[in-house]
Order: sequence, then C-alpha cells, then structure tokens
Amino acid sequence: MMAYWKAAAWRFLANRSGQDLVEYALVAGFVAVAAGAIFPTTLMPDVSIIFSKLDIYMSQSASQGS
Repeated sequence: MMAYWKAAAWRFLANRSGQDLVEYALVAGFVAVAAGAIFPTTLMPDVSIIFSKLDIYMSQSASQGS
C-alpha cells in the first residue's frame, strides 16, 4: 500500500500539465499590479466606487434574504 502512495506522489510531482496555468495566473497578477501602479489616480477611484456599490447591493440583498 505504501508503494502505491509513493508512486502516486511521484506521478503527481512529475505531472507538469498545470504549469502553464500557474504561469498565466502569475503574469495576469503582475499585469494587474503594474496597471494599478501606473494608473492609480485615474483608474483606482472608479474601481473603488464600483466595489463600494457592490458592497451596498450585496448588503441589501443579504438583509432582504433573511
């Protein structure tokens, strides 16, 4: 039984098929951070307003549901 789990662990570690997805996620995160650093005065207030409105709508929905 231990040999089975050891072989399964080695197969999992040797599998590189999900590596591209992780790399794309890291690049997307880097682009998002860079965009936030480049456009803080023009973009960030609008994003903050959007999230504030979403928070209000979600709070209202939660209070109506219970």
